[in-house]
Amino acid sequence: MAIKQINSQNDLNQQLKSSEKVFLLLYKSGSEVSECALNGLNEASENQNDVLVLSADVNSVKDIHPNYKVTSAPSVLVFENGEFKNIVKGCNDKTYYTSLFKNAFFVGETSEDGEKQKRVTVYSTPTCSWCTTLKNYLNDKKIKYTDIDVSGDHNAAREMVKKSGQQGVPQTEIDGQMIVGFDKSRINKLLGI
Repeated sequence: MAIKQINSQNDLNQQLKSSEKVFLLLYKSGSEVSECALNGLNEASENQNDVLVLSADVNSVKDIHPNYKVTSAPSVLVFENGEFKNIVKGCNDKTYYTSLFKNAFFVGETSEDGEKQKRVTVYSTPTCSWCTTLKNYLNDKKIKYTDIDVSGDHNAAREMVKKSGQQGVPQTEIDGQMIVGFDKSRINKLLGI
């Protein structure tokens, strides 16, 4: 499905009524990072019929980003059933956005003290025993995470190597910081366990 350009908060409100899942890219025309995000979203949305992907150029659409406290572009706003759920910032590749569309990513719950859970991604393979140990540990601690099987997804494997410089699994990304292997003390420190 092609990305649909919108021009105002009113346009967004109308679109939110028409689809269960809506993704809105706020981008800045002329920005290389924004073009990267737009390209990644375009590629990922080609075969998606169950989600609505919108875009708005913050150079001309001035009434959306202040409503959601967005201070940087590109940012993808995630809506479910008309409700604002999450923001994904920066440029990501097709694989990342495809996973986002398929709900492979979670929306971090906000705890009673107002702190939002950090975004956690585990890169693993089905035959890796340390990967299973890591995921069991995160499950025991009730940490929500995205699991990406790099054995069947070569783009995700390349992205993982690009981020960490390492090919081995498991690898854990916690709010942009990479951990290679099951480094329990570093995981605990970054997650505040």
